[in-house]
Amino acid sequence: MLKRKINMIHKKLKKYLGIVFLVLIFTTLFAFQNINAGASLKDIGKDLYDDKMLFEMQDNKIENEQKQVKTSLKNFLKTALMPVGKTMYVWGGGWNKEDTGAGIEAVSIGLSPNWEKFAKKQNKNYNYKKTSYQIHDGLDCSGYVGWVIYNVFHDKDGQKGYVMLAEKMAKEFSKQGFGTFTPAKLVKNYRAGDIMSNKYHVYIVIGTCSDGSVVLVHASPPGVQINGTVNSKGQKNSEAKKLADSYMKKYYPSWYAKYPPKTLELSYLKSYDQMRWNIGKNGALQDDEGLADMNASQVLKVIFDE
Repeated sequence: MLKRKINMIHKKLKKYLGIVFLVLIFTTLFAFQNINAGASLKDIGKDLYDDKMLFEMQDNKIENEQKQVKTSLKNFLKTALMPVGKTMYVWGGGWNKEDTGAGIEAVSIGLSPNWEKFAKKQNKNYNYKKTSYQIHDGLDCSGYVGWVIYNVFHDKDGQKGYVMLAEKMAKEFSKQGFGTFTPAKLVKNYRAGDIMSNKYHVYIVIGTCSDGSVVLVHASPPGVQINGTVNSKGQKNSEAKKLADSYMKKYYPSWYAKYPPKTLELSYLKSYDQMRWNIGKNGALQDDEGLADMNASQVLKVIFDE
């Protein structure tokens, strides 16, 4: 996983630079006897202190850059793609055994190996009604969104999670300062990263098409997938449907062959509350790529590194 590789490189860099710094100290002290008589121990100490401060400033800069990459709109959407095509929809998946909040998988960094292992055993006749509360085998809609958010804002396992009833998500995330809340009846448009929730479901917007249809990613039977909605007139052969199908077929061919995607009904555009991320320097997420202003096709190209 990208963030783990970055952290690994960062830790090694800190270790090696620290060793180099110590070597410089001992080398300088050893060579002190050959330094011009005009040089004082105080001057050498100041130089070493300045070098140490420079190292710490560079170290902090690296950490800040890592944080900005991790808490970006691009990374949020790329993280949302990680379980796609390899995680089944399981009612209660991502929740704890008591069914009161986030389970162990939803407060863990990275994909659970159980998810893909379980998914590989399933066939085209998978019936989620027969796997209810096999909480370690997959994700339901709110478990999925909670997992995504946790993996964007955390680097360690076992901290406070974000899994809750779907109907509460948009409003609760807004209360936590992530973004602005808009009730379903006032939603006018959709943009990359919007979290849409109602009493029955929650999904993440990837982008909007010119015909008013929306490409989105969510955990919905049979599993975590990219789908397209009907257009604003309710027609099924929408731009979003075509885009979603093409990306699922290209990047997740086995899943696509086993579980042909369906066009999502008009309710996805009419009956969901919205949480729109606060973007920018003081926002919850950065957006250097300008994804919030892109259409669905453009966003897909960016998050799939095309």
